[in-house]
Amino acid sequence: MPRFTVHVRDEWLTVPCRDLSRTVQWLGLEALKRYIKNKPDNGGIGSVQEASFYVRRCQGQGLLDADDTLEDTLEDNDFVEIVIVGDTMSPDFNPSQPGSGHLNSPYREPNEYILLDGNNLTSTDLVSLGKGLYMIKLTPEAEKKVGQSRALIENIVTENKVVYGITTGFGKFARTVIPNSKLKELQENLVRSHSAGVGKPLSPERSRMLLALRINVLAKGYSGISLDTLHQMIEAFNASCLSYVPEKGTVGASGDLAPLSHLALGLMGEGKMWSPKSGWADAKYVLEAHGLKPISLKPKEGLALINGTQMITSLGAEAVERALAIARQADIIAALTLEVLKGTTKAFDSDIHELRPHPGQKEVAFRFRSLLDSDHHPSEIAESHRFCDRVQDAYTLRCCPQVHGVVNDTIAFAKNIIDTEINSATDNPMVFAERGETISGGNFHGEYPAKALDYLAIGVHELAAISERRIERLCNPSLSELPAFLVCEGGLNSGFMIAHCTAASLVSENKVLCHPSSVDSLSTSAATEDHVSMGGWAARKALKVIEHVEQVLSIELLAACQGIEFLRPLRTTTPLEKVYDLVRSVAKPWIRDRFMAPDIEAVHRLLLDQKASHKTIWKVAHPYIEKYRMEHIPESRPVSPTAFVLDSPASPRKRLRNECDH
Repeated sequence: MPRFTVHVRDEWLTVPCRDLSRTVQWLGLEALKRYIKNKPDNGGIGSVQEASFYVRRCQGQGLLDADDTLEDTLEDNDFVEIVIVGDTMSPDFNPSQPGSGHLNSPYREPNEYILLDGNNLTSTDLVSLGKGLYMIKLTPEAEKKVGQSRALIENIVTENKVVYGITTGFGKFARTVIPNSKLKELQENLVRSHSAGVGKPLSPERSRMLLALRINVLAKGYSGISLDTLHQMIEAFNASCLSYVPEKGTVGASGDLAPLSHLALGLMGEGKMWSPKSGWADAKYVLEAHGLKPISLKPKEGLALINGTQMITSLGAEAVERALAIARQADIIAALTLEVLKGTTKAFDSDIHELRPHPGQKEVAFRFRSLLDSDHHPSEIAESHRFCDRVQDAYTLRCCPQVHGVVNDTIAFAKNIIDTEINSATDNPMVFAERGETISGGNFHGEYPAKALDYLAIGVHELAAISERRIERLCNPSLSELPAFLVCEGGLNSGFMIAHCTAASLVSENKVLCHPSSVDSLSTSAATEDHVSMGGWAARKALKVIEHVEQVLSIELLAACQGIEFLRPLRTTTPLEKVYDLVRSVAKPWIRDRFMAPDIEAVHRLLLDQKASHKTIWKVAHPYIEKYRMEHIPESRPVSPTAFVLDSPASPRKRLRNECDH
């Protein structure tokens, strides 16, 4: 029989329907009848027939016409919400749609798979899984190892051995032995009691990453999870049934207990879940709507699901990937600013950087050479000031390789740690099937990713700090030789005056956010867990720092393109003109004052690699950088797309055309 899941105020109701020719109005009335049935005051509604309400979908909040038939508007197991007119929460507050940190892109079910074995997942793969680009399968080798690990747990239970977390309590209760008849209850109680997080839920993308990463770690075969339970987790992932996971509550040792407990709780059919079909709803209804059954925990499985650093690491993977993307594009944006401010290319000569051969520094200098005036890409703007009398440029232009360079190296360092952590067993106790024993250790401690992400935030922040100073130079007529705040009729128009203030405010916020969270530790669990990493906050604030960096660089890119307008008809190099054209496709030149925030947001989107078809600043400029690279590296040297080391003293180099003796 068809049925619908209906949300009324704070309750979820199942309404069966034999006749789909009934109307949406009938569904609403039937749901209200069920809602008030056990309410002593009818829930304050009075008569159902007199109630004024409207019906909308839980996902997308689209309103449904009361006179339409259910057959024409809904599918079996669809999720809808009854909004009672006059409720204080209605219509602006939708309890079935908790707030999210950022907008979610439309979900399309993928048709490709990533094979997981616990050893080969990368941060790039994990972010792609978070975006819903792939489904998951286990390798046969992983399934075999998981089965062997589980067999050892079954033997421990059968033989009545006393082993931490399997037949004992947890933390302070590690010496309390639990009878076999209560081992299932032990694991369920663990998950329920540890689901104590607070704050906004992770977005569906981040919850999807968290689930994928936990599956990958369990696939290593050292956690004692059963193959049946792991397959149920994979089915939930592939159906995009994602638990409600509050973002706050982890201290990063013993792992990310609170968020991972919320992740497990939804899989058990408790708490809330999200799916593209339902939006946020009670977990049992979401699973049922997708033909899935709640997980029934076996001995050790609750502990296997919640013990590890996957919250820190999954957010860290997103942070690393976004940092990598914005660092590349920061070089392009800075090169465009240098052109507008009529700077020299001399400071990027490869011989200078061979004398201080940090990989990131050499890479940034190379990118500048590939984008600025040269025999490859002549610039009319550079030609116009070839014989000017300035001695040298300000540090914010001249020292980009040194400042941006260390950011690149910081990201490489953090990415190495995050990629290692992604494929690490972080459970406790560890189950060694080949040795026939379980061993308690401390792999759940989040100090590695916590320290790396604190360092990442500090490093990436500098891109915003130096960018804000370049925005100041663009807006200040005494430094730029351009109109004040990059607008005509100054006074009548304010131009980029407050956009620069926005950049300054974001940089100031970052200075506070860059204080390392991992230098703090508070003893928890009655001094059993007496040193913790605070890695969850390290990951969340790293993402916030990176978002601010993206926004500051968006403002610089807008300002640099506006500066180009005052240098016309002169043209810059071909790759930088392509960047300018892309910006102008979403933000027109600033002729007079207008609403600026949409322009900043539109350009911000150009810096985010959202999907394969989405144009970004990097995708526009990258082919020119790589073409220049191929012509400046000997054929005998293999070229890696991620390599930082680009030039050697023996490399054939074309001299840059800008001959100013700055």
